Amino acid sequence: MREMTPTLERNILIVDDEESLRLTFSMFLKREGYVNVTTAATLQEAVQAISEKFFDLIISDIVLQGEKGTDLLRHIRETGINCPVVMITGFPNLETASQAVRLGAYDYISKPVNKEKLLKLVSQALRYWELELEKRDLVLRNEKYQYYLEAIFSSVRDAIIAVDSGLNILKLNQTAERWLGEFHIEVTDHIDRIPGELGDACRKDARFVIEEGRLVQEHLVECNKPDGTKKMILLNAAPLDAGDGASEGAVLVARELTPRKRADDGEDRNHFHGFVGSSEIMQGVYRLIENVGKVETSVLISGESGTGKELAAEALHAQSPRRAMPLIKVDCASLPEDLLESELFGHRKGAFTGAERDRPGRLLQADRGTLLLDEIGDITPRMQLRLLRFLQEMTFTPVGRDTPVKVDVRVIAATNVDLKSKVRQGLFREDLYYRLKVVEIVLPPLRERTGCLPLLINHFLLFFCEKHGRRIHSVSDRALTALTHYSWPGNVRELRHVIERGVVLCDGLNLLEEHLPDELLHYYQPAAETTGSAWRNGQDDVVHHKPFPEKSERDLLLDALTRADGNKSKAAKMLNIDRSTLYRKMRRLKISV
Repeated sequence: MREMTPTLERNILIVDDEESLRLTFSMFLKREGYVNVTTAATLQEAVQAISEKFFDLIISDIVLQGEKGTDLLRHIRETGINCPVVMITGFPNLETASQAVRLGAYDYISKPVNKEKLLKLVSQALRYWELELEKRDLVLRNEKYQYYLEAIFSSVRDAIIAVDSGLNILKLNQTAERWLGEFHIEVTDHIDRIPGELGDACRKDARFVIEEGRLVQEHLVECNKPDGTKKMILLNAAPLDAGDGASEGAVLVARELTPRKRADDGEDRNHFHGFVGSSEIMQGVYRLIENVGKVETSVLISGESGTGKELAAEALHAQSPRRAMPLIKVDCASLPEDLLESELFGHRKGAFTGAERDRPGRLLQADRGTLLLDEIGDITPRMQLRLLRFLQEMTFTPVGRDTPVKVDVRVIAATNVDLKSKVRQGLFREDLYYRLKVVEIVLPPLRERTGCLPLLINHFLLFFCEKHGRRIHSVSDRALTALTHYSWPGNVRELRHVIERGVVLCDGLNLLEEHLPDELLHYYQPAAETTGSAWRNGQDDVVHHKPFPEKSERDLLLDALTRADGNKSKAAKMLNIDRSTLYRKMRRLKISV
C-alpha cells in the first residue's frame, strides 16, 4: 500500500482568469489548512504548472480569456495525468456539463461558489481520489505479485505440473515443458498422455490428492531412460484450491535426483555474457539474469556507474525469447526532453523546426525486441507521464501524428541513482517506478566483490595485450598490491581503463607499479624498501605492503578536485571516469567547486 499524503498537505491548483476569484479561493483553502495552493490565470500557465509539479486536485473555470477550460481537461487526459478536476462556470448548461464529464471532470458546479460549497467539494474530491489511488495501488500490487509468481514459477529447476479435477493439464513450467517436450505434451492435454513410470506415478498421486485432499510427499519413482539407464524422480503433490476448501485439481512437483554435470552450471562459471567473476554475489547475479531473462516482464537494473548495467541488459536480452530481434539502447541522460521524446516516439516530417523527414522512434525500432532505457532516473515529469502511458497500453503517438502506434516491446530500465528516494522526494512517479521495477537486478560495486579482481585483471591484461600487440606475462607484486587495495570508485570500467593504460605504457614482460596511475599508489605504501635487481631467479622481489584506510567516495572526489585545482575534466581523468559520471556523483554527494 502506497503511503497517502495527509489531505491538508495535498497540492491544489486553481485556474481562473479573474484575480479576485483566484485570491478568494486560495484564501478559503489556506484558512482551512490546505497549505499547498498554486494559482494560474491562463491555460498556458496551468499547463506549465502541471508539467513542473504533481497536483492532487485542479479547480478550473470553464472560460479562460478566450480559451476553454475543457482544453485543459483534454490536455490532462492526453498526457496521462491522474488527478480529479472540478469545472466552474457562471453560465451552466447541459451541453457544457456533459462535455466536461465526458473529458474526465470529477464534478461541475456553477457560480457563485461560496466558502462552504468550495470546501465541501474539495474535501469530497480529495477523499474520492484517495480511494481511487488505493484501488490503483492494489491493482499495481496484484500485477506485481503476478509477475513475481510467474518469474518464480518459470525459474524453479524442478518440473511443475498443475492439473484440474479432470486430470487435464492446466500449467507447465519451463522445466516440465522440457521434460515432456519429446512426447509433444502441452497444456490442455490429459495427464494420461505422460508415458512410462513417471506418467503412472503422476496420475496416481494426482488422483489421490484430488480425492483425499491430502499431500503426497517424497514419492520416489524409478524411471527407465531411452538409452537404457535409470533415473530417480522425487515426486511431491498438493491440492489446488481457490481458498474455499474445495479441491479444483492438484499441483505436482518433480525433481530429478540423478546427478548431472552441466557445462554452464552457475556454480562453476567465471564468465557469463561478458561478465567476469566467480564470487558468490556474482553467481547470484548470473542466476537471476538467467531466470528473469526468460520471463516477459519489465526489469530495473540498478548499480553504480561502471558496474556493467548495459552488459546486464545485453545478457537479459540474450537469455530471452526475443534474442533474435534487436536490442535498442537509449541514454536518457544525454538528451534534453524534446529530443528524447522524438528519439523514443519518433516524429513526422514538419512536426517541428528541423524535422525534414519522417523518423521512426526507438520504440518502433525495438518492436518484438527489447528497449534499454539507460539512466531512467534523469527523465522529466512529462516524459515520465508519456512513458507510463506507453507501458500501460503499449501504444504511443509519434510527434506530429494523430493516430497511435501499437508495438510489442520488452522494457529494461537502468539507473545509478536511488529511484526509491526520488519517489519519496516527489521527483519520480511512484506508479512508473513500480511499473519498471517488477524485478530488480542490483549490480554490486567492485569494492564489494574484490575476490573477482584477479580474474578481471588477468582478463583485461590478455584482452589489451592482444589488442595492442604486447607480450606481458604477468603483473608484479607491487602493482598487484596497488590494484587490489584500491577502492575502485569507477568500478569495472575504471579497472579496464587502468589496465589498458598499463599495457600501453609497459614495454617489458611484466606490468609494474610505475605503469599505474598515481592515485592508485596513494592507497598503499611499502613496509620496507628493497635493494638490488628488480629480478631475482626470474621472479620479482617479494615486497609486503601496508594498505591505507579505504577512503570514502566523497573523499576521493574531493581529493581529485583539489589536486586538479577545481578542473572537472582533469579530475575525471585522474579518477578514470567519464566527466558526466563525475557530474552525477558531485550532484548526488552535494559537492560544489
